[in-house]
Amino acid sequence: MGKKVKWSWTSALIGAAAATATTVVFRAKPELPKFRLVSLTALQLKLAGAGEEKEKLKFPRLDADLILTIHVTNPNILPVRYSATSLSIYYDGSLLGSAQVPAGSQPPNSCQLLRLPARLNGLELAQHAKRFLGDVAKRKMVLEAEVDISGWAKAILWDPK
Repeated sequence: MGKKVKWSWTSALIGAAAATATTVVFRAKPELPKFRLVSLTALQLKLAGAGEEKEKLKFPRLDADLILTIHVTNPNILPVRYSATSLSIYYDGSLLGSAQVPAGSQPPNSCQLLRLPARLNGLELAQHAKRFLGDVAKRKMVLEAEVDISGWAKAILWDPK
């Protein structure tokens, strides 16, 4: 215990440089942007009839047009650019519809609101009519969304997983 240890400036500088490099690597490791649904606004109900060329339906169905307000957050110290993609909307485990997310960019450490038009499939809504109407009456509904983003960040060695 009484042994004297020789202190070296070289060792101290190497240790400080290693600690700084480790901090930079962990701090600069980019994360994927986060998407959160803020609000859902119903616009109209659209009757999709049997005579439409896109879909050959035997019976007419009622689709719902919505506007989704999405809060996008870029938690990184680097700007992120992403390509156009689609956001899939699920209710009670079933795919109800989708919304198109336009290509865009996000400055570092920022957030923005996106207003996306979406259409929900009336046939899928009919499958869950009882629960759906109950949720509407309670004014509370649990929807799940899934979006696959592809794009790039201004980083040399980064492949987000």
